[in-house]
Amino acid sequence: MAGPGSAWVGHAWSDAASPRILLIDDEPQISGFVGRALERAGYQAEVASDAVSGVRSAAGGGYDLVILDLIMPDMDGRTALAAILHAHPSQAVLVLSCNSDPATKVECLDLGARDYLTKPFSLAELAARVRARLRENAVRSEVMQVGDLTLDAGRLVADSGTGPVALTRLEFLCLRALMEHGRDSVTKSELLASVWGIEFDPGSNIVDVCIRRLRVKLGFALIETVRGEGYRLAS
Repeated sequence: MAGPGSAWVGHAWSDAASPRILLIDDEPQISGFVGRALERAGYQAEVASDAVSGVRSAAGGGYDLVILDLIMPDMDGRTALAAILHAHPSQAVLVLSCNSDPATKVECLDLGARDYLTKPFSLAELAARVRARLRENAVRSEVMQVGDLTLDAGRLVADSGTGPVALTRLEFLCLRALMEHGRDSVTKSELLASVWGIEFDPGSNIVDVCIRRLRVKLGFALIETVRGEGYRLAS
């Protein structure tokens, strides 16, 4: 965690448009420091010092972003994450944790977290990730279309011509990356970087698993395997 002398790198917002951010963290030093930094950046910051009260506040809705500590004594962070997203499936959640295990990161992202930041972290990086998640909120009403395939970013729903199908966040991001390339192929490395982040092992099979899930949901003919390259939407 950055010390009190670190600078918060952010952008000011007008009072009328100030995003509301809920920080759920049981460590007073971190929650106080980060909370004050959020407020200095122009955000409306609220702090919950335990998971139970944090989930209760998040369930009330109205937050542009929830920053959730993964390890708290009164409730497992993954349980808290699932409860928050059960109440509001489109809620943006940024997970903080001292656990850098890739499997835990993948589990949280699969559950629906928008981001995962390990402790210790710099305020500059946290600020950048907060801005990125808030920018995502601004475009979540976007509807993309390639041929008969449509993707509703606001509802995380895709339709390949047989009716709307709900997607997980990772499935949505993977399909969106393919659609952004039209009918051109996308390499596994590009998908890893844009969906999961560059820290993941290029030899991992998580891309293949996600593609398989999309094929099951939307039709096996929708996504073609390009030997030696990656994947592309079928012509």
